[in-house]
Amino acid sequence: MDIEKYVSRMKGTAVLNNTINPALYAKYNTKRGLRNSDGSGVVVGLSQIGDAHGYIFDEGTLIPDEGRLTYRGVLINDIVNNVLREKRHGFEETVYFLLFGEFPSSTELDEFNDLLDSYRNLPPGFTEDMIMKAPSNDVMNKLARSVLASYSYDSNADDVSIENVLRQCIILIARFPTMIAHGYEAKAHYHEGKSLFIHNPAPKIGTAANFLRMIRPDKKYTELEATVLDIALILHAEHGGGNNSTFTNHVVTSAYTDTYSAIAAALCSMKGPKHGGANIKVVQMMENIMENVHDWNDDDEIVTYLKKILRKEVFDKAGLIYGYGHAIYTKSDPRAILLKETARSLASEKGFTKELNLFENVERLAGVAFNQERNSDRVLCVNVDFYSGFVYRMLNIPTTLYTPIFALARVAGWSAHRIEELVSGGKLIRPAYRVVSEKTPYISIKDRK
Repeated sequence: MDIEKYVSRMKGTAVLNNTINPALYAKYNTKRGLRNSDGSGVVVGLSQIGDAHGYIFDEGTLIPDEGRLTYRGVLINDIVNNVLREKRHGFEETVYFLLFGEFPSSTELDEFNDLLDSYRNLPPGFTEDMIMKAPSNDVMNKLARSVLASYSYDSNADDVSIENVLRQCIILIARFPTMIAHGYEAKAHYHEGKSLFIHNPAPKIGTAANFLRMIRPDKKYTELEATVLDIALILHAEHGGGNNSTFTNHVVTSAYTDTYSAIAAALCSMKGPKHGGANIKVVQMMENIMENVHDWNDDDEIVTYLKKILRKEVFDKAGLIYGYGHAIYTKSDPRAILLKETARSLASEKGFTKELNLFENVERLAGVAFNQERNSDRVLCVNVDFYSGFVYRMLNIPTTLYTPIFALARVAGWSAHRIEELVSGGKLIRPAYRVVSEKTPYISIKDRK
């Protein structure tokens, strides 16, 4: 029998036998999504690496608060503002800080940059054998496969000593931009019929500049472009242990598997549109708004259209204002604020000031539309995804690379959390699921209908 016909015939049975009565979740006080009933996360571990703060508890009541993001206790605002003031790139310094828990001296940062440069090139034959011979239409899929393939190029792949894991993580952090760039070029050539350009990384220019250099046919980029992308990488490098991909990394690491498997698992989580792919939906939604809202400065027209989105009448009819709301942040997402401010000069240079004003208007009015349409008084804000896709668009980065760029940055946080889990975790992560099926007798095959 043809498998499609078989699956189609059995679909109803599969759905019926996997449907759980929603009332049972409340009956057994089930923490769906590892969330409490008020939306806060269930505490399942401790971490010193990253902390996203968006609310406070007062006598058991969740109170909205201004958003804060800290990397090992340091405000992300301080990291970003300092590198901007000193007119230098800061992603590599951020990686060092996340991995080792202290900021590098000037000499140590130079040595670390040289170390990353020494590993940015992929192993001999890797691009030809592991990327070009099996091009994927999804760069995240190709990146995960490239990470798993790296296991075969490591003579000490299964050693989970901290020294070896650090070595592996530093190499992966260095190679992610090259893996992504080459994976994208293979996709563009074999799946889109475009000319093939394979550029190798260059020394002494850093992660952000190298990435722009490798994905552009002429290798050209401006210093402003590299600076804006560098800030975006800093803002995406870490976001606490509870986000889906980082928690996946913790879970897989707790089994003491190899680094390549743990990082690939995190990548597979991030590939999901509910996690890493959200900024793509924002760009698509905003393009739809641009086409259907005639006056981008008319508050009433914008609110009316946002309400239509919420009523599932327009755009993708999912009823969501993408990029609006967050699991933790309530009043503000510090990443969105910093990225928007950093993008202002780029918008001016690229001729996107009008579009940026529309984004700001939608940000300002999304809460009005949501609360009126849902008859709600919830305090919500736009998150970093609301502006990151717009920034990548101004940088002329293809949409298919938006989520891989997220991974390019977040591998730093994943690496830090993997090390922390190996040092301080100690227990296999194994939550419980309550079985609610009824006991059923076995039926002999001759008695089955």
